[in-house]
Amino acid sequence: MARKMPKLPKPPRVAPDRIRSTADLRAFQRLMMQAVTRPLAPGAKSQRCWMDGRKAEEVIGSFAKANDRLSALERIEIYNRMYWFRTLDSLYEDLPGLRAVLGEKKYARLIETYLTEEPSRSFTLRNLPARLEKFIRTHPRLTAPRTALAADMAAFEWAQIECFDGGALPPATPDDLADAPPAKLKLGLQPQIQLLALRYPVDDYAIALKRDALRADASNAVEGAERKKSRRRIKRPAPARTWLAIHRHEGVIYYKRLEAPAYRMLVALREGKSLTRAVAAAGPHVKPEQVQTWFANWMQLGWFCSHKALRSVANVKTSAAG
Repeated sequence: MARKMPKLPKPPRVAPDRIRSTADLRAFQRLMMQAVTRPLAPGAKSQRCWMDGRKAEEVIGSFAKANDRLSALERIEIYNRMYWFRTLDSLYEDLPGLRAVLGEKKYARLIETYLTEEPSRSFTLRNLPARLEKFIRTHPRLTAPRTALAADMAAFEWAQIECFDGGALPPATPDDLADAPPAKLKLGLQPQIQLLALRYPVDDYAIALKRDALRADASNAVEGAERKKSRRRIKRPAPARTWLAIHRHEGVIYYKRLEAPAYRMLVALREGKSLTRAVAAAGPHVKPEQVQTWFANWMQLGWFCSHKALRSVANVKTSAAG
């Protein structure tokens, strides 16, 4: 579960006249960061007014100097534009499904509002979409009438990023399971595996979008009207409860549909429950032969690992974060 990020202190009104302490340095950094990450004005220009109504030139002039070609504000504007262009470009590449769901204009409005209200708190662009699903659900006006579909797609695309970068431990073997009774046996789920319970079949929609993009790439030599006809509008999916496991094999991301009881069983195993309790979590109508089939398939895919090894990795991460 993602930890709640603490709120950052407000930046000072102006930069310290000199850096005499780490507190002065932090104050200067917060002010500089705010100047660089402020939303752009129309025309991709830095805003000329600060948040409190002062002239931005006055605030920025407290830590930047003009030169013979550019004012202090124009110098910082270069970095302001670079930040926004690179950030928007990163999300544009990471969220093709969300763009298709909303359309370009509504998507752009959503992302600019998201980055303004939930600015990056990480050293890497990779983490930019981490809070997007929650933001969509708590700001439905930005994505109406497709909020539920947009939230599912954001969760799906973020899960792929998590899966791609997620860890992998030595898979469990039949010998690892032989001696432990089911009531005591605990199996870890590979860290890279992502489990999703969705209201829409966004996996099928994502695959259709990719196929359409590949067709478009293959038809680049076609000119004029024929080239326009090579692109077809992919119909947005209708609601349908969908359970997915997103997993990685040899560096490639795969989506695997799950039955609802199988999803519940995997979630229980991820939560550290014994095999007996995980099977019970699947539901009373699940037959033993179903569980055997699921389990054999998951073992073949290498989804399971030692619960002890997984717990050791979690402890190391907790210690590093602390």
